[in-house]
Amino acid sequence: MASIPLHPQSRYDSVARLLHWVIATLVILNIIGGLAHDALEGIVNVMPLHKSTGITVFFLTVLRIVWRLVNPPPPLPSNMASWEKAASHATHASFYLLMVLVPLTGWIMVSAGTRPLDWFGLFPIPKFGVTKGDAIVDISGEGHEILAILFGVLALIHIAAALRHHFLLKDTILRRMAG
Repeated sequence: MASIPLHPQSRYDSVARLLHWVIATLVILNIIGGLAHDALEGIVNVMPLHKSTGITVFFLTVLRIVWRLVNPPPPLPSNMASWEKAASHATHASFYLLMVLVPLTGWIMVSAGTRPLDWFGLFPIPKFGVTKGDAIVDISGEGHEILAILFGVLALIHIAAALRHHFLLKDTILRRMAG
């Protein structure tokens, strides 16, 4: 089957595409690192890298949100089912929320600890004024893990949906972000 042409205005701009793929890669690696850090203890200390990457995701997400407000995404295809459009909007809103909440809960949790927080060993990251036993620290500790697992599940669903559009429906949805 011939490929459907993609109108330039139906594609995300290059900055949005770059931010999408960089953040997606960092999030996936960080979820894997967060889940595997206990198993890797004694081999490699994953947590400093995990923390720095989380902070990076947080600030890149702030940049991405600002960019998206100034540069709205292209509209979804008019022939797309209304339930798919609703699912797309809900998924994207959930991703933005998780890209803020997961790093933020980790940052709050780490702020209550005694270990330093820095960005890849280059400079210190300020900690929040919280201590162990504070309700926000306890909530953040539980929330960080639960939200990260939810994030991973949502990412797998998102990837499956994009592949469905590309290989089964043979439409332009994946190519809008693929470059």
